[in-house]
Amino acid sequence: MGKTRKAAKAVEKADRKATHKAAEHRNEPVVKAAGFLAEIGDQPQLVATSIGTVVIGLIARRPDVIRGGVRMLAAHAAATFVKSAIKASIDRTRPEKAIEDGGGRFEPGHTHDHDQNSFPSGHTAGAVAVARAVSRDIDGAGGPAALITGAIAAAQPANGKHYLSDLVVGAAVGWIAEALVSAVFDRLAPVVEGAVAKEAPLLIEHRAG
Repeated sequence: MGKTRKAAKAVEKADRKATHKAAEHRNEPVVKAAGFLAEIGDQPQLVATSIGTVVIGLIARRPDVIRGGVRMLAAHAAATFVKSAIKASIDRTRPEKAIEDGGGRFEPGHTHDHDQNSFPSGHTAGAVAVARAVSRDIDGAGGPAALITGAIAAAQPANGKHYLSDLVVGAAVGWIAEALVSAVFDRLAPVVEGAVAKEAPLLIEHRAG
């Protein structure tokens, strides 16, 4: 037990050192701009993107796009639920705050203070879940989605928002949540897809009329 705890402390120390090093240039305009663009990985933006995908699928009469958008929404919801549960039980000071204060917390807790909710990365969890979901249904979307997700994750330590371990756990949450959702989704999709494919053209024609 002592060796395990010692190893965990060593990993945490290395994680903190590497992240604080990455955040040294967080106030530079280019880094701030990257962080601003990375906000595409925030919850409202990902939900809007998922809904927009469904709308595009309905307009284009593309069942695969409709299915992809619905899967994105479901995967994001699952990832958000899990990461929120973890954040509600663990307090961790965000790197930027820890650097400013000269120290930080990483322990069980229930604070709602944004500066103490670094673990895990919600942006990464949501982005990974959505990227995995869209890659299953929409041809050609997987590559760009993966690149965007990588950029979203990479911007977090550089801007002092998250530790590297926050990203790792966030990515794992997103990956597992999407996998579980898709395991259920793929059993239901044929039925849902058939109903949508039948009703969508009638809905569009009705609105056009």
